[in-house]
Amino acid sequence: MPTLADRVVQAARRLCRDVGPLRFGRPVTHVYNPLVYAREPHERYLRRYAASPKRVLFLGMNPGPFGMAQTGVPFGDVECVRGFLRIEGRVARPDPEHPRRPVDGFACRRREVSGTRLWGAVEAHYGTAKRFFRQGLVANYCPLVFLEASGRNRTPDKLPPRERGPLLAACDRHLLRLVELLRPRFVVGIGTFAESRARSALSECGVRVGRILHPSPANPRAARGWGRTARRDLEALGLCRGGSR
Repeated sequence: MPTLADRVVQAARRLCRDVGPLRFGRPVTHVYNPLVYAREPHERYLRRYAASPKRVLFLGMNPGPFGMAQTGVPFGDVECVRGFLRIEGRVARPDPEHPRRPVDGFACRRREVSGTRLWGAVEAHYGTAKRFFRQGLVANYCPLVFLEASGRNRTPDKLPPRERGPLLAACDRHLLRLVELLRPRFVVGIGTFAESRARSALSECGVRVGRILHPSPANPRAARGWGRTARRDLEALGLCRGGSR
């Protein structure tokens, strides 16, 4: 009989199959799917940390070029994934690969600021990954990276409607499946886009949906003590009342 982790992995593989045939036009020139070329560390993350029901599902938007695009782990800054999460694995190269956004896997030397802020705050509050994952999990709504000719990252909300519709439908189905499997009481969007997609996809699920500030370096507010801001956001949602729980 498949375990919960087995079923979460199968859900991720279904999402991978669902988004695989989708096509995207300019200004997007390259699309990376880390569920394909970084499948090994991605599934290690799920098998290790999605093996039990969760109280809170934290939901990001899509992979960053120096985070999940390199490691297969949401907000996957290499040093945080290897050091705090204790995850490593084989990472191939996407085909085609953007010349300005190479995938070096765990050899990548660039830091992923959003990941260092998020996992750094988790470590500061919980101390260990095990304590955090007893009640929480971090996932991304969309698994794909969209790159323009310049190497600029294009987020899913900026795609034209004819491309965005089928993508959101696939990602909504996956989010619903994750909630069915993990049975969280709360889904917390990391940023406005993730919150809005969670509210839309989960409108009939009876799950509470909220939001914390996105830790992106492009957000000036995030540069001024993101961890403290995120903690205040969680306190307002009733999810953080001093000390780890």
